[in-house]
Amino acid sequence: MVYVKCTLKKSPQSSHTQSLIEVSKAILTKKKLNIEEIQFINHQVATRVYPDMTENGWYTDEWPSLSKRIMDADVLIVGTPIWSGEKSSEGQKLIARFYAMSSQTNDKGHYIFYGKVGGCIVTDNEDGIRRFAMDLHYSLQQLGYSIPPHADGKGEPSAKLWSYLMEGKKLDAPFGFISDFTKRSTTFMTYNLLH
Repeated sequence: MVYVKCTLKKSPQSSHTQSLIEVSKAILTKKKLNIEEIQFINHQVATRVYPDMTENGWYTDEWPSLSKRIMDADVLIVGTPIWSGEKSSEGQKLIARFYAMSSQTNDKGHYIFYGKVGGCIVTDNEDGIRRFAMDLHYSLQQLGYSIPPHADGKGEPSAKLWSYLMEGKKLDAPFGFISDFTKRSTTFMTYNLLH
């Protein structure tokens, strides 16, 4: 299982997206599953939609090595915040780079990620979670990912998630969750992706 975190904060800074991922990871840790995390902003990933941008004018592009790590995982969870009603700029870049792989197939002619499972974790301080989850799930299934029911872990609608995280921060450093809705949503997503 791999988490690709599209927060705008570099490691080791704490983020709300990371905090919600920790809820999911706690379940997987109990199941003793292999977990990998990729902090997308920590890597030099070029823009545009070719599999390797070093073949198209860029000096550096870590996407080829990152995409291999993602491809090696049976389950992908993309985590992102929403700003001004849209996924983070890192989330948008990730989707564009996935699109670069849309023509690739496996040895049976299936899309390259055929048989793998995808989902997302979304944090925000505004509405837009469901629309982003729908957009991301559509993009992933175009590459062959299977999307199970309730494949999105999310906070409560509107500005409530932000306030829950801030209250939780006072209770359980660095971040804690007091929202049953948030815990339940992320728990459902994690188990649905596993099964």
